Amino acid sequence: MPFFRKRPIVIEAEQFFPDIKPWPKGVREINHGDKSLDYFYIDTLEGGHKVSVGDWIITGVRGEKYPCKPGIFQETYESVEEA
Repeated sequence: MPFFRKRPIVIEAEQFFPDIKPWPKGVREINHGDKSLDYFYIDTLEGGHKVSVGDWIITGVRGEKYPCKPGIFQETYESVEEA
């Protein structure tokens, strides 16, 4: 099987915590009238995805938004000076 490496591009990302507003662009709360059933959601190019507390909201190279779990984010990205 062939191997591939991600191209070294700089992305924008914000970590999501519901008590810190404004939320990252595109994140919204889905209310069911029972707080235990409520969740957060973001539309992506592949359809909608749930967003968990602490997820990173990444802005892709075409301006698209998508969530990334904190562990995967830490393994994949490193902090850089502003581009």
